[in-house]
Amino acid sequence: MPAAVATSRLLVVEDDDSIRETVGEVLRAEGYDVLTCGDGAEALNLFTSEPAQQVDLLVLDLMLPRVDGLTLCQRLRRDDRTAQIPILMLTALGGTKDKVTGFNSGADDYLTKPFELEEFLARVKALLRRSDRAPLSSKHSEILSFGPITLVPERFEAIWFDQPVRLTHLEFELLHCLLQRHGQTVAPSLILKEVWGYEPDDDIETIRVHIRHLRTKLEPDPRKPRFIKTVYGAGYCLELPTGKLLDDAIRVMGDFRGVSESSKLERIA
Repeated sequence: MPAAVATSRLLVVEDDDSIRETVGEVLRAEGYDVLTCGDGAEALNLFTSEPAQQVDLLVLDLMLPRVDGLTLCQRLRRDDRTAQIPILMLTALGGTKDKVTGFNSGADDYLTKPFELEEFLARVKALLRRSDRAPLSSKHSEILSFGPITLVPERFEAIWFDQPVRLTHLEFELLHCLLQRHGQTVAPSLILKEVWGYEPDDDIETIRVHIRHLRTKLEPDPRKPRFIKTVYGAGYCLELPTGKLLDDAIRVMGDFRGVSESSKLERIA
C-alpha cells in the first residue's frame, strides 16, 4: 500500500532526464501525484499561468536552464500565493557556502547529489508533515505563550512584544522547539530530529541559517542577540525576560522599532 496520501501533489523541476524520471517514478510509487518540468521557466509558468497549479511540495534542482533554481526559489518566496510551498533543493554543490546560499534563497531543505532514494523520500515526507498544505493537520494546534512571545499555529505567526511577526513553516517549528524549552540549551541533534524530522550527520549549517533568519526577525540587533543565544559547543537557548528584565526589553524593542520606522520614512522621503 502506498505510504503517501494521494492528494499530495509534488512538482519535480530537474533538467537531467534520468534523475527527473527516476525521482518521479519513486514518488508516484509512494502514492504522490507528481508533475515534472525540465527547466525553471517552465516551472515558473505553472505558478503564474491561470489557473495556477496547486503544489504541496517542490523538488527543485539548483542548476537549471533559462531560470536557475535560486532565482526560481526567490521569486516563489516573494509571491504570497507560493511563499509557503515547502522546497527541497537538489544540487551537486555540497559546500557549506552553497548550502547557505540555498537556504538564504528560501529553500526549506537541501540534498546533495548523488543521494540515496531512501533519504530523499525521508526528506520529502518530513517536509510534508511540517506543512499546513499536507493532508494531515499541523502537529502543533495549541497556542503557546510565555512572557513577550505567543505562537499562533494556524497562521504560522509569532506575536513578539505585541507585534505580529510572519514566520515560515521551518522558522515556526524551530521557534516552537526553543520556546518549549526556554531557558534551556537545546542540542542541535534534538533540533534536527524535532524540526526537520530526521537526523542527518552533517547539517549543522541548516540550523545556523534558520537561527540567523529568526534573529533577523526577532532581535533588535541580530549580530548581538539578546534572546536567541548560541551556547558554543552545546546548542541554542531562547532566553525570555521576566519582571524588571522584561520592562527593560520592552523599552529596547520600542526604541528599536522607533528607529526602524524612522529609517523607513527617510528612505521613502
